[in-house]
Amino acid sequence: MSGRERVIAMLDGKAVDCLPVMPITMMFAVDQIGKKYYEYATDYHVLADAQVLTAETFDFDHVSAIAETREAPDCGAVVEYFDDQPPSVVESRALLADKSSLARLEIPDPLAGPRMHDRIKGIALLKERAGGGKVVEGWIEGPCGASADLRGINTLMLDFYDDPSFIRDVFGYTVEVGLRFARTQISAGADIIGIGDPAASLVSRKIYEEFVWPYEKRLVDGLHELGARVRLHICGNTRHILQGMGSLGCDIVDLDSAAPLDEARAAMGPDQVLLGNIDPVRDLRDGTPESVYAAMAECHRQAGPRFIVGAGCEVPRDTPAANVHALVCYAHEHAP
Repeated sequence: MSGRERVIAMLDGKAVDCLPVMPITMMFAVDQIGKKYYEYATDYHVLADAQVLTAETFDFDHVSAIAETREAPDCGAVVEYFDDQPPSVVESRALLADKSSLARLEIPDPLAGPRMHDRIKGIALLKERAGGGKVVEGWIEGPCGASADLRGINTLMLDFYDDPSFIRDVFGYTVEVGLRFARTQISAGADIIGIGDPAASLVSRKIYEEFVWPYEKRLVDGLHELGARVRLHICGNTRHILQGMGSLGCDIVDLDSAAPLDEARAAMGPDQVLLGNIDPVRDLRDGTPESVYAAMAECHRQAGPRFIVGAGCEVPRDTPAANVHALVCYAHEHAP
């Protein structure tokens, strides 16, 4: 089977020849082609070169347009770029420092916004170069993470208590931005849309269920209506919200290493496809090929047959190639 056939078959509940492999790579990928991360984050040619080479070298089953937020800068947020590190939203100059400005904020056109359009062109290039054999993955920000980019993470956390109405308004806005962005990515060739919502792990279960979950659900349902498969990734410790994550209807729930796969399986039931989730630093970067293989076997044991191989979060840039090969080797040597 090709990587694309393998992933789609897994998501459709059909037989596969071995476990699919879909780790998140950004800095690790760009290091494979000897470029700076600034180039990866700003030039879709570099992103595509890095993703295709990395996927071919390590025999991954996907290529991905994942990088830091494209939505926030095209909405008007101030973003600081660095030579060889990820860009960062400047929270001290938050776009929505004045909440009343949300009413005047328009939904940006992804084909006019330079950062979003760069990702769209990257997806088209990934589809052209690898889409026949590998799944092409687009990416958008989830409502909590996207709102934190616009409001500031610390201020947003206070808003849950101080102004619940504003939370609902800004979450609604970011969902509409995400769906419009996703539509153009799907048109460009994305098979799967990843949702990154890292800030969602910082809130309590009660706040997640009352505020975050309904807008993540709106986003997931909207993506399915657009014809895409959906991968959800929430960084950090999500043990307290596993049941909610599992009820969103995502095709893939991608878990960070702080959330044990056996707990996720118990909370989400037997049919949810899980992805992950060895510790990216302790197990993958700092381990040996033998220990990586063993850690992946334990993940598989906990997750059961509906499982895709990957790390808990992004593969660290200085991870030994032999360790990444060991992760892939486990997948190739094991069927569900």
